Amino acid sequence: MKAVPTPLAKRAATSARAMSGPAWGRLRLPWPLPAVLAWLLAVMLWRGGLQMGWPPAVAWAAGVAVGAGLALATEGRWRRAIVALGFPLATSATLLSLAQGLALPPWGWGLAALGLLLLYPLGAWRDAPWFPTPRGALDGLAQACASGPPASVLDAGCGVGHGLAELHWQFPLARVHGIERSRPLRWLAAWRCPWAQVRAGDIWVADWSRHDLVYVFQRPESMPRAFEKAMRELPPGGWLASLEFEVPGVAPVQRLAGAQGRPVWLYRQGSTGAAACR
Repeated sequence: MKAVPTPLAKRAATSARAMSGPAWGRLRLPWPLPAVLAWLLAVMLWRGGLQMGWPPAVAWAAGVAVGAGLALATEGRWRRAIVALGFPLATSATLLSLAQGLALPPWGWGLAALGLLLLYPLGAWRDAPWFPTPRGALDGLAQACASGPPASVLDAGCGVGHGLAELHWQFPLARVHGIERSRPLRWLAAWRCPWAQVRAGDIWVADWSRHDLVYVFQRPESMPRAFEKAMRELPPGGWLASLEFEVPGVAPVQRLAGAQGRPVWLYRQGSTGAAACR
């Protein structure tokens, strides 16, 4: 049966849409388009300033200022950092080569772009940027799930395996699985965590129904989607554990202190709010 949106689900979806793009007036653009546009504007100002005879340092500073200004109008601290740092990082190789009297060949930029796409595919730009799960971030999770310890746990977006290690520490008898879109990161995770089953794939397409607990370290605007998928696919009594970010408008079953000031929010299939997604 097709789920009927409830006021709770509508509030969560509205919150997600409100954070889905930059706050540039009424303009809401899907990520990563805001970053690309900001970088292009910065480059155009930089190159235009050089053509008009501006001192190179002034032209470059103007491009940096444009990127920083647009970053401030972008939702999410990680996205703000990406928008602000994109232009200076992209031009640093050019500035270094000019300072040394060298010229960066065009294929050099193409090689760098290819490496970036291999490490971080375009489809992954809508997910959270890679950031490792801190050591001890999931402390207390095993005690919270003591009434029904999971036999199979999944790290949805496992990066190079930091979250897998924390899950294995909490549930040494459970089967630990990981999904990662980036193949280089997936290879590193499989090498670092040989006891885990790690595969490349899209966490939003993958079937979560074979697992008793799914762990995510996503973005705030992704949490309604993760919650709906978890409550739709997890078996009865299944857990969704989210590091740092809660589901808007949904009361968690429990909140753990976490590490480094990052709480862990726990949601369970069949608890309050879960029926909205069945």
